[in-house]
Parts: sequence; structure tokens; C-alpha cells
Amino acid sequence: MSRVLVNYRSLLGDGMEFDDTPAQQALRKAVAGIAGEFGGAYYAAHAHAGEPCTELWRALGDAGYLGVNVPEEYGGGGAGLTELAIVCEEVAAQGCPLLLVLVSSGVSGEIIARYGSPECKQRWLPGLASGTGTIVFAITEPDAGSNTHKLSTTASRDGDEWVLRGTKYFISGVDQADAILVVARTGTDEETGRGRLSLFLVRTGTPGLTATVLPVDAMLPERQFTLFFDDVRLGPEALVGTEGEGFAQVFHGLNPERVTAAAAAVGVARYALGRAAGYARTRAVWGEPIGTHQGVAHPLAKAKIETELAALMARKAAWLHDHGRPAGEAANMAKYAAAEAAAAAVDQAIQTHGGNGMSAEYGLVPLWGLARLLRIAPVNREMLLNYVAQHSLGLPRSY
Repeated sequence: MSRVLVNYRSLLGDGMEFDDTPAQQALRKAVAGIAGEFGGAYYAAHAHAGEPCTELWRALGDAGYLGVNVPEEYGGGGAGLTELAIVCEEVAAQGCPLLLVLVSSGVSGEIIARYGSPECKQRWLPGLASGTGTIVFAITEPDAGSNTHKLSTTASRDGDEWVLRGTKYFISGVDQADAILVVARTGTDEETGRGRLSLFLVRTGTPGLTATVLPVDAMLPERQFTLFFDDVRLGPEALVGTEGEGFAQVFHGLNPERVTAAAAAVGVARYALGRAAGYARTRAVWGEPIGTHQGVAHPLAKAKIETELAALMARKAAWLHDHGRPAGEAANMAKYAAAEAAAAAVDQAIQTHGGNGMSAEYGLVPLWGLARLLRIAPVNREMLLNYVAQHSLGLPRSY
């Protein structure tokens, strides 16, 4: 029997590992050490003020962790999405989730490394690797969110140049960015009538580009913007990848965005549960710690289980992406599970603290705003459910 099992296992080849490699363990420890020097109080203060976590960003960049997934020839770590997800998770687990990593290192880094010309890669990837350069992502519009084929921002040829016109909405971190990776319509598919999309890198100081702060009530270090492209002229080098193939290229970045969002959500949940469990162990009422009571303990245990399950799916999605296998289903499931777990964990952490949960001293409310946001962005839970219903279960398309 043992011989049969050995022979059978030999047919499986290398599969996903559930344990971190020694290098990944070291990465977790190093990133946690840097982020832990700042901690939840640092994040909460910047979230209250609406100011970016610049010092933490620089510290992570100087150590090379913001570019862990950038190819080595451009100054990066040469690792994969799995390692970038570890960075996102561990930073968040120290109470300092950074949404900018998702769009700059995750979306922009992955797309440029895959589809950028040699000149494009040489121009932008070293900055992403060191954290000295930041590229945000602009796809959403006032009338086009998940329905990407309805994008109205256009890029039209004028000789050797492109002219960009339109509006983008809810674009994170423009004030911290050197450039914006913009999704625009460059034509129409004759068979379907849907727009042919292309990707362009637009420097933030380009004439004709106006960025206006979009006020939001969630306490976040990253500000949101509305972008107006008023006859923005771009050189031929601004095009990333192949004209008209932007839809497929975008999804090479959207899956990493969903995986890194899931990883950040898992980290947020871990941080919140750690704070809640610590409080429940030490806060005594009627002569015993409140964690003694199942009304407190069971919801925290449930949130812990959901967090660990989400972490496993996020790891699977990252592994699939890194091994060139279809990762859409796993990435969507990971994003759904992790966002739900984070929202539940933070909410229960606040509840465990009672009135102290609303106190600025404990710093939980800013995390609730972020966790709630992750149920909406970068893709909302309803569209994730639509994906699973249609692609995983084979049900008729509902939209």
C-alpha cells in the first residue's frame, strides 16, 4: 500500500504548499518588524488626518519590499504575487494597511512587467521596485464601474500622438503618484459593439489632466480623486501593450489586485482579532475576564475561522497566478471571503471593546471604514457572487 501511495504522489508533481518556505517566513518577519515600528496608532492618526503613510512607505521601499514582485533586472525582488500578498498581509496585520500597494505594486507592476515595452519597463519598474515611483490605476468612471465595456474615456490617434478625453472616478492616491495607468476606449468591436480598450501611462503633471479630491466619509490615509482628461496629448510610448487588447491586459492586473486586497483584508482581520482577544483576556467584569463568556468568545472564534479560510483561498489564488494557471475563480473567491472576514472581525473587535471600541485611543474605527470599503472595492461582493454563479456553477448570466 505504501508503494502505491508513493507512486501515486509522484504523479502529482509540485503542488501548492500550505507552509511558508524559509524565505517567505523571513519575509513575513522582516515586513512585520518594519510595520510594527509604526503600528496601529500611526495608521489611525494618518487615517484621521487623511494623510498618506509616507514614512512607512519609504521604510518598506528602502528595504525592497514594495517591489518584491518586480523582476530582478529592474531592481526588484524577482519573486511573485505570493510574496507581494505576504507584504500586504503583514503590513496590515500590524495595523497599517496600505491600499496603494494594491494598485501600484499589484496592478501597475504586474501589467507593466508583463506587457510593457523594454523602454517602458526600464522607465517605470525600477521606481516601483524601490518605492520611489508610484503608479496608480484609473478604470472606474461615473457611469462605468464593474461594467467596464461601457467606459466612455477615449484615446484617439492624432498623427504619432494620442489624445485622451474623459473622466475617471474614485481613483486612489493620485496625490502620491508619478503616473496613472489609464484604461481608455480606442475603438469598437465590430461583432459585439463593445469598446476595444487600451492602456496608457499618463504622468500626473501632464497638461490637460486635472485631479479633484473626492470627499469620502471613511477615514483613510489615501485620498480619492476625480480625474478630468481634457485633450491630454500623449506620445506613442504612453501606450502599454497592444492597442485594443486592454481588456485582457487589465485582467492580468485585476486578479493580483483582488489577491492583494484579500491579503490586506486578512491582515486587517488578524490585527483586529489580536486586539480583541487581548482585551477579552484582560478586561474583567464581575470578577472574571469577559473572554470567559461564550457570548464574547464564540463570535471571535467564528471570525478567526473565517479569517483562516480566507487566507487559504488567497494563498491558492496567488499560487495559481504565479504558476501561470487560471486564477480568476480563486482570486474572486479570496477577495469575497477575506473582505467578509475582515468586516466581521473588525466589527466584533469593536463590539468586544464595548464603548472603548469607539474610542480613538483604541484605533479600531478607521479599520472598520477600510474593512467596509473592501466589501465594495476593488470589486463589490455582488459582482463576485455573479462571477461564481455564472462561471463556477454554470448558472445563466444575470446581468
